[in-house]
Amino acid sequence: MVSVLRFLGTFLLAWGALAADVRVVEVIVAKVNNEIITSSELERGRRLIEAQLRRSGTSGQQLEEAVSERTKDVLRDRIDQLLLVQKGKDLDVNVDSEVTKELANLQRLNKIADQDKFQQWIREQSGMPFEDFKSEMRNDFLKRRVIGQEVGSKISIPRAEARDYYDKHKEEFVREERVFLSEILLSTQGKSGSDPAVLEKKAKDLVTRARNGERFGELARDNSDADSSSTQGQLGAFKRTDLNKDIAQVVFSNDRGYVTDPIKVANGFLILRVDERHQAGQAAFEEVENEIMEKIYMPRFDPAVRTYLTKLREEAFLEIREGYVDTGAAPGKDTGWRDPAQLRPQTVTREEIATSIRRKRLLWLMPLPGTKTSSRESSSVQQ
Repeated sequence: MVSVLRFLGTFLLAWGALAADVRVVEVIVAKVNNEIITSSELERGRRLIEAQLRRSGTSGQQLEEAVSERTKDVLRDRIDQLLLVQKGKDLDVNVDSEVTKELANLQRLNKIADQDKFQQWIREQSGMPFEDFKSEMRNDFLKRRVIGQEVGSKISIPRAEARDYYDKHKEEFVREERVFLSEILLSTQGKSGSDPAVLEKKAKDLVTRARNGERFGELARDNSDADSSSTQGQLGAFKRTDLNKDIAQVVFSNDRGYVTDPIKVANGFLILRVDERHQAGQAAFEEVENEIMEKIYMPRFDPAVRTYLTKLREEAFLEIREGYVDTGAAPGKDTGWRDPAQLRPQTVTREEIATSIRRKRLLWLMPLPGTKTSSRESSSVQQ
């Protein structure tokens, strides 16, 4: 009994010291249906914006102004994300296969075979636990799927409208001679003792598979040693003068979809695919139809997404603390912080943490008959 009392006395002194250092460490900024947005989330968003701007070379006064301007939309973007993820769950959208595939691709690209080491690498690169990273990836796929299903699929552009655009903007489709290429590189670099004959046989097998209908981009992603494997081998556009003379002769002499034989290069074997080829002069409508569809589609897509997000806001339970602004607010919707008591804890302080843990520990040390946590206390923690 004495040892229990001594422990209890030490415990209370320690928590008393902790409670003396009281400061607000978190604030609930908004409630979106059954989820909350906190001040630390918004600060994390601001830091990400600042880091991106610094990486792009922005600094000084220009950096401060750019961060200030873009930070205005951080709360809007976070509300958007929550609403889209919630809608995805309501629609029973399942993206598990996409998440698994993307993680496997990330692991393969970074050549980390061991699963534990891969998870450690994710923690180091992202600054978050692996499961949180995986959850964020799942949410990202959910958002994209919902937008594609609920917005993108409902934007229809008649072919006649695309043809009319072409007729009125023909000058936009006067082409230089260009070829768009993708690559697979099987490299000997860093592979001591690799047999060129074995590498050449693998290259020939990949050419056969590509010519028999397998997706070139997936073959590049899974087999290429080039950095372009992360973009499924895509290299972009080249003029004839940009390329080695012999390679230019081959790729400019063949049509879209052509896959070359393996080409011996200094560090291995190269396979090229002609993704697109533009003849010099006026492009035919059929050549640029997809490009025109994209030109017409995108100016309609972004406003349609914003309209959809406004609709989700209108249907949602949404309360925002005074002093914070949702720049994507639905017109006329009252999102005032009407009853702060229902949104407890509004703040989390060391004092509250100390009180909460002390109550639980004391009840554990000296249980009282019939004592249990009230439903009111439980709900306040969940809100």
